[in-house]
Amino acid sequence: MAQGSSPASHNYRRLSYWFDSLPEPVQSRAGLDGDLDVDVAVVGAGYTGLWTAYYLTRSDPGIKVAVLERDCAGFGASGRNGGWCSAMFATSPAKLVRTYGKRAEESLRRELEHTVDEVGIVCSEEGITCDYRKGGRVMLARNAAQLQRARRELEEARSLGIAEGDLALLDPNEARELVGATRVLGAIYTPHCASIHPARLARGLADAVERRGGRIFEQTPALEILPGRVVTTRGVVRAEAVVRATEGFSGQFPGVHRDVIPFYSLMIATEPLDQEVLEHIGLRRGETFADMRHLVIYGQRTPDGRIAFGGRGAPYHYGSRIKPEFDTDRRIHTHVRDTLVELFPALSGVRITHRWGGPLGIARDWHPSVGFDRASGLGWAGGYVGDGVAVTNLAGRTLAALITGADDSCTRLCWVGHRSRRWEPEPLRWVGVNSALHAMASADRAEKRSGRPSRLAAAIGPLTGG
Repeated sequence: MAQGSSPASHNYRRLSYWFDSLPEPVQSRAGLDGDLDVDVAVVGAGYTGLWTAYYLTRSDPGIKVAVLERDCAGFGASGRNGGWCSAMFATSPAKLVRTYGKRAEESLRRELEHTVDEVGIVCSEEGITCDYRKGGRVMLARNAAQLQRARRELEEARSLGIAEGDLALLDPNEARELVGATRVLGAIYTPHCASIHPARLARGLADAVERRGGRIFEQTPALEILPGRVVTTRGVVRAEAVVRATEGFSGQFPGVHRDVIPFYSLMIATEPLDQEVLEHIGLRRGETFADMRHLVIYGQRTPDGRIAFGGRGAPYHYGSRIKPEFDTDRRIHTHVRDTLVELFPALSGVRITHRWGGPLGIARDWHPSVGFDRASGLGWAGGYVGDGVAVTNLAGRTLAALITGADDSCTRLCWVGHRSRRWEPEPLRWVGVNSALHAMASADRAEKRSGRPSRLAAAIGPLTGG
């Protein structure tokens, strides 16, 4: 996270269950102390910024890299997300094929599948204990409309050459064997996903960057990101290359306030569950789970026997505002809990120990991007729409290669250099985003009642990465 206002004093363990369950004390690193000259300045110590710094320092131990962070490493979405290290990409395969061609879509998909493994490899090599478990992803179909979407997704996958081993349609018994939820009619399963502890990954990655010679300055809000320099409240950092890695907080900076909007997703965590309840729920191999509804939900079973579960539905706040009070919304958290209990009735009397949330970044076309303009020396990555745990690793590798001029196949992937059109000015942005949000919720309710696919959702789909 990085933005212009001064950082507030935080009890970081209140940010999320993930921060609260860190084994070590959460203390801020020292801030910048005056002007500084480096080779590369990175704004934001979330996954994107940290992976970029990591691969830069790994490829060239002599390179001078400074990471500037308004608060602490992992403060934003990197320390609060659902812990899905997934090969998912926010833009659908069909849209990627229409835009770039079948070969380009396949290259990106294969690289993302490799990236899921790359995260696990780096964690093993660097001693990052983030509970990496590659159990795959289960997308349940729990009404006839969802099952129809699951079958359509499988048909599309086969048309793209995606084999059974990469994506499979499970029958009801196979699906319930993995996830003991209610009303299961089937599921889509892919092995290309690992569950992780998000804050442990972020904090461990920050330590790895420092071990390799990178410098991280926390409590250092950036005011301006410019060619050749970053102006902060604590000094100016001059660099040949400057990377904006601020995701949902990007709108806080002049000139890019309509490039990405902050959209809130909220989560809960249960108390540790009895073994009998856990056996009924399943998720024994670290699988992540959701269903095929339009308004996204997501969850995992943590190694200490909890269910960490989240969903979208919180409103977009006028003017792309970001405030600490938006991290908790009683109405949305209650809805998230009710949804979890509807999936697993055995959890009806279970205590919820943690409630949190935070903003993720969405570009106007729901298309993530990464790029580096050599003329200005400015780099960027973001717009992950909540699917950034693995994609940020690919972004970091790509940015490192682009900055150093390395010949790497990742720099030739179709998302490199993509530019989304800007979001509309207010109040059009507020009206449009929240109307789409209400439409998706309405579509889910209608499909649950009727079992028929929603025409409203089909009409809105192309606006949301479809």
